[in-house]
Amino acid sequence: MSPRKLIEIDDETLRELQLLGRDSMKDMQDLADEAFRDLLKKHGRPSSLKDALRKSARAPRVVNPKPERKGK
Repeated sequence: MSPRKLIEIDDETLRELQLLGRDSMKDMQDLADEAFRDLLKKHGRPSSLKDALRKSARAPRVVNPKPERKGK
């Protein structure tokens, strides 16, 4: 089971979220999941382990070049 967190939402925003949920046939958890995924994506952060692995596989490898040896 996932950890639960308590957040405070003002009354007007809550009403609008409830209407959006009814219109889109989603519950509050679905709306919250979508919002947090979008927020993470906006900031370039992976939203799942699968995304993190995919991102790390695409990252360019950083190779430290060996220092050149000076001739005698």
